[in-house]
Amino acid sequence: MPCISKKHGRRSLADLTQTEKQLSMKQLRYEMKSCTLCIDQGFDIIPRAIFSGTENARIMVIGQAPGVTEVEAGRPFNAGSGSRLFQWLAEVGINEEQFRTEQYMTSVTKCFPGKAPSGAGDRVPSKTEQMLCRPFLEREITLVDPMLILPVGRLAINLFFAAKEPLSSLIGQKVYKDNRWIVPLPHPSGASRWHQSEENRERIRQAIQQIVGILEYAMPEEDRK
Repeated sequence: MPCISKKHGRRSLADLTQTEKQLSMKQLRYEMKSCTLCIDQGFDIIPRAIFSGTENARIMVIGQAPGVTEVEAGRPFNAGSGSRLFQWLAEVGINEEQFRTEQYMTSVTKCFPGKAPSGAGDRVPSKTEQMLCRPFLEREITLVDPMLILPVGRLAINLFFAAKEPLSSLIGQKVYKDNRWIVPLPHPSGASRWHQSEENRERIRQAIQQIVGILEYAMPEEDRK
């Protein structure tokens, strides 16, 4: 198995000092918070970029887009979806508050896209919005350089897997790509029925076991609690 620990110098940004990384992340955060690209193109979003974590994170969670409760709280995966996500991750021995502080959480698009026209749930960001936000996400991945990415929900999963592949064939799998592990998870929203069937819950348990194996190899237990 290839080494995925940052301690062994595989990082593409290994030449940056810690101070330089911090300054780079500070600049990126400023740009994300100041961005008006979607508004300038006429998209009716709520302009507040939501993300959290540190440039030294070893795990990155990528969601679809923040919801209204995330905007109100100012943090990713708040309320019910966050509770369910961290229930899953607790099985790996991950503590929520420490994870939020030490790891990195972001999304495909950074701002709340508003409610769906039907009124049922949030609007899915358009391909144009995803394209406008994509450079930010690419810079986040490059700068943080996580050993493990957890794409949560279809929009995030599509960044790493073919869109035609059903969730039933993806959840429970892992791939090693661009010097990091990718383990997809379904969206934990209470509005989603996918994770409510026993068959799919078993797939989620298989995904958790994949995460366990990766963390046992590369991340000491004391760093997870």
